[in-house]
Order: sequence, then structure tokens, then C-alpha cells
Amino acid sequence: QVQLVESGGGLVQAGGSLRLSCAASGNIFNINTMGWHRQAPGKQREFVARVFSGGSTNYADSVKGRFTISRDYAKNTVYLQMNSLKPEDTAVYYCNADRSRPPGMFWGQGTQVTVSS
Repeated sequence: QVQLVESGGGLVQAGGSLRLSCAASGNIFNINTMGWHRQAPGKQREFVARVFSGGSTNYADSVKGRFTISRDYAKNTVYLQMNSLKPEDTAVYYCNADRSRPPGMFWGQGTQVTVSS
């Protein structure tokens, strides 16, 4: 199993910044992709950003230019730097990890981000 623990959520005013962290532990060998999804009240969970094992990244159109994902391989941690936050970014943010051998997709417990207008 892989355990993912998120931190860094909170309440921020529109235009502000937050940095989320997600620390992975357990059977973390062969983890390929790590990333973030989010779920707003009454909406489906949606993709936010991911970083591949080689370091390449991709983002949802709604966060491009505002959010930056990064990965510290020594600390087995992935970060999401969120700048220029908007009220529509309000959601529970979930970290996820994709492992190839043995195969599995793992999720953290989520961290709340609230952006006030």
C-alpha cells in the first residue's frame, strides 16, 4: 500500500496564494505519476495537475499559468503552488499516486481550500 498525506489547505482571500504538500510513504517504489484533483461541493472530482516520473507536467486549462506542480524525489513529496486564487478554486484537493508494479492508484484524504471573494 501507499499512504498519501496532504497538508497546506486553508482559507485565503481571492488573489492570494497557498502551497499544498503531499507526502508519500509505504510501498512507494515504482510510483510513476503523482498529481492533484479537486472536488467542489455538488460537483464531480476533476483533474488539476500531474507530474510524471521523468519530470514533465500537465495542467487543467482552468489553472494553467496560476498553479505549479513540483516533486521532491528525495522526500517522496509532491507540491502544488497555487497563486492568483479565485473563489472558483474552492474545493477539497486530493493528492493521488499511480504505481506500476504492483499496479495501483492511491488517494490521500483531501485538504480543504477555501477562497473568499
